[in-house]
Amino acid sequence: MSIPCNDLPDMQIDTSLTSPKGSAAAQRALDYYLKPTVSEEVVEERFFDVNRNISCEEALVHASDLLRCAAATAYESASNLHGANRDLAFSTVHMIDMAKAMVDRSLEGDQNE
Repeated sequence: MSIPCNDLPDMQIDTSLTSPKGSAAAQRALDYYLKPTVSEEVVEERFFDVNRNISCEEALVHASDLLRCAAATAYESASNLHGANRDLAFSTVHMIDMAKAMVDRSLEGDQNE
């Protein structure tokens, strides 16, 4: 078994470039990594999007309402099932209820501040 040698060939390094100011490619790279908002010119279109003018509290209230509706829908669906499918549907109801409790707790925290 041979041990690899750590001797690297002499490489010539170009040290004449002292500043990226004249290089458009270097400036784009810096903008991409240091200023992400500058480089993000393409806005992803979505089928559904949240209005950016609503407050965080309004968004949480709406999320709480949506979770309440989802829990009611899942509960009614589970009521008509049997066996393992019923158990899965009720576990979905339980997870939705937990998420709603966390959202509601976030809203309570906002009111206490």
